[in-house]
Amino acid sequence: MNILQTDIQYVPGIGPQRASILNKELEIFTLEDLFRYYPYRYVDRSRLYYVHEIEGSMPYVQLKGRITAFETFGEGRKSRLVAHFTDGTGFVDLVWFQGIRFVESKYKLNKEYIVFGKPAQFGGKYNIAHPDIEACDTPEYRPEGLFAYYNTTEKMKRSYINSKTLNKMMEGAFSMLKARIPESLSPNVIDAAGLISLHDALENIHFPKNPILLRDAEFRLKFEELFFIQLNILRYSANRKAKLKGFFFQKVGDYLNSFYEKHLPFELTNAQKRVIREIRTDTASGKQMNRLLQGDVGSGKTLVALMLMLIALDNGFQSCLMAPTEILATQHLATFKETLSDMNVNVALLTGSTRKKAREKLHAELLSGEIDILIGTHALIEDTVNFNNLGFVVIDEQHRFGVAQRAKMWTKNEHPPHMLVMTATPIPRTLAMTVYGDLDVSVIDELPPGRKPVQTGHRFEQKRGALYQFLRDEIKKGRQAYIVYPLIEESEKIDLQNLEDGYTQIVKLFPEFNVCKMHGRMKPAEKEEEMRKFVANEAQIMVSTTVIEVGVNVPNASVMIIESAQRFGLSQLHQLRGRVGRGADQSYCILVTPYELSSDTRKRMAIMTESNDGFVIAEADLKLRGPGDLEGTQQSGIPFNLRIADLVRDSTILYRAREIAEEIIEQDPAMEQPQHEVLKRQLNRLGGDRYDWGRIS
Repeated sequence: MNILQTDIQYVPGIGPQRASILNKELEIFTLEDLFRYYPYRYVDRSRLYYVHEIEGSMPYVQLKGRITAFETFGEGRKSRLVAHFTDGTGFVDLVWFQGIRFVESKYKLNKEYIVFGKPAQFGGKYNIAHPDIEACDTPEYRPEGLFAYYNTTEKMKRSYINSKTLNKMMEGAFSMLKARIPESLSPNVIDAAGLISLHDALENIHFPKNPILLRDAEFRLKFEELFFIQLNILRYSANRKAKLKGFFFQKVGDYLNSFYEKHLPFELTNAQKRVIREIRTDTASGKQMNRLLQGDVGSGKTLVALMLMLIALDNGFQSCLMAPTEILATQHLATFKETLSDMNVNVALLTGSTRKKAREKLHAELLSGEIDILIGTHALIEDTVNFNNLGFVVIDEQHRFGVAQRAKMWTKNEHPPHMLVMTATPIPRTLAMTVYGDLDVSVIDELPPGRKPVQTGHRFEQKRGALYQFLRDEIKKGRQAYIVYPLIEESEKIDLQNLEDGYTQIVKLFPEFNVCKMHGRMKPAEKEEEMRKFVANEAQIMVSTTVIEVGVNVPNASVMIIESAQRFGLSQLHQLRGRVGRGADQSYCILVTPYELSSDTRKRMAIMTESNDGFVIAEADLKLRGPGDLEGTQQSGIPFNLRIADLVRDSTILYRAREIAEEIIEQDPAMEQPQHEVLKRQLNRLGGDRYDWGRIS
């Protein structure tokens, strides 16, 4: 058996009880799991300070001296133990609030110790709470070098497993090795990337001999992590392209030509034309298309999708469009019907609200081929929904759908239909390469002619008078406005103005205008009626939650007021802002917050007021929040957890890892050459073939 698969209970200093805690708390089961549990920071323990040098601003301090006396204060749970410590230049108090009996029994008076911890000032005197202490005459004492610190949980701490304990466990683990740790990368990859060995990397990540070796260890382990993600994505992408046949869309016929000549609502931008060409090439290649279409809010992605559905129809295929909400699906239906009003194209809608009788009729027409384009929500993926000849699938706002939900659309014909997944949330390049790395990517990076950039301002909630006057003036010009709240009903935990209160207040403040409201708990018919009133300008103000975030298109709406804007992420604010600026009039987005804001929130507000570029905003969002928090990344297909690499900070390593992975897959798509056996084995061990990530967009 490979020694790395040894159960951690057999590591010196662990045993069954501690092993059980590490299993549950950190998912560490084997020696390799332990080696791959990386430190989160390092402290240079080479410097010894004197007590008289201590300052409160120091992040930590290391002292050498003796304990002269112990004192206990308080009783029971409120008791604390104080040790008076000196090195001859002054005194500092060492303080413990827990484990008092253990400390008193372990540490002796007038014996020389090294003390390490964070100094704090209290009552004019410095103290160090719960310090690390080592006797100078023990083999564990290491007076110099970089010392690793590990994250631990509360349960671990209660069981006396702290960072120092983990450090000792790592020592025990390395002591078990009788030979060097076997390589996980092939020699050609190690040479191409200029990496140190896996053994040296793991040794120096836990016990760095010097800062240069620590840097080399970090580079090796980050590269390896990102490399296997890219290799996995590219392997499946190559496999899909080699194996999956696609439907031929060989011609452009009457449907598209008639639409282009007579019904095109506005001149296509160069970006739209480029994207249509890219997708036309895919669908005429005989290979199944799997493409991601990125385009900022209002860039005209839906028009592109509609034109490609008409090409599918010209070639005898049905199409469908899956949207995340009934509001958006209904709006798509209205847009398609209006745009295709004089054409013989049968467009239908299927949602969770479709009545049984209407549903049965729709199912029959779908099977017979009478329906050309089906628009719907999650209802489209139900087993009862069967097409006559589905050839083209569009998934709108794809991050709202789980991987398994999207995958079901592949089964709706004998060959998988062409797949176009669209997003109005621009994805930074590093994230796109990792989460959607197997997809071909198209970008619409122009807005249709005549659109003016939305002017964004930040206002404090204490000054509403001027804001409401501005709103009144805009509506008097014939415009409409959204006012968005983060909550529906009052919450005791979060002190925010909620939608119901806001609606009542706006009705009172603007008696001369009609006000409608929209939130997720309303019945579909109620939502439809409120939206109809707003679209028809029978209501001038819509008070809403984020249910209007995606897809709602009312060109006459030119003002967006976002209440409690500090509660929204950057991408969500950008999506909401995209509901205005869809007509020719100058539009405005006002972010309303209290005065008291965190530094991160202030940065978010500044970014929103300075930029309308979705890609700039997405990059900033990634930096502020990290990839794990961004919508869709957890369900979109990163098969391995990032333990040491960071998609923002390590983008250069990511690009190099992808280049090398691309070279390997280009030369050896099935990874059958002997030198790639180690890579294939490691991929399979990491769980890379648990899911066919390339097949499910």
